[in-house]
Amino acid sequence: MIGQGAVRPAGPDDAEAIARVHVETWRATYAGLVPDHYLLGMSVQGQALRWKKLLRRVPKGQGVLVATNPAGEVVGFGSWGVARNKPPPASGEIQTLYVASDWQGQGLGRALLRSLLAGLAREGHGDAYLWVLAENPSRFFYERLGGQRVAEQVEPFAGTKLLEYAYRWDGLRG
Repeated sequence: MIGQGAVRPAGPDDAEAIARVHVETWRATYAGLVPDHYLLGMSVQGQALRWKKLLRRVPKGQGVLVATNPAGEVVGFGSWGVARNKPPPASGEIQTLYVASDWQGQGLGRALLRSLLAGLAREGHGDAYLWVLAENPSRFFYERLGGQRVAEQVEPFAGTKLLEYAYRWDGLRG
């Protein structure tokens, strides 16, 4: 239990709530950073279908968690798995981590991050990373929680190019 809520594994019934948080946080966080046409084209329905498919059969070596408020409503989510980049900045990757704007700053993001890193450690990863847009102020959250900036890349996205930083955590199994 975290001050204002809890973190637990996600299930297929969480897909629509995850999708709502996904769309809301992208539109709030990435306005002015990614093309407007992409943000406007996102839909809760489309994201819910994607998340429901994943949550029905989460691949081995991956995990999806949700953060809930005291009423049990999903207000954040995160996912982890094997590193997707070649070469990877670490063996495990935090693939998503989002908390609804109204619930930021209350410890849920911190609890999600720690739980995601713990999931990676259980799968045998000694280190992990995540990518964040260089202009996203949330990157300072990762720095405060021990992430070390180890790489950068320019990522083509929706007709533009975005600068991203990789943050890494070592010693997960120790």
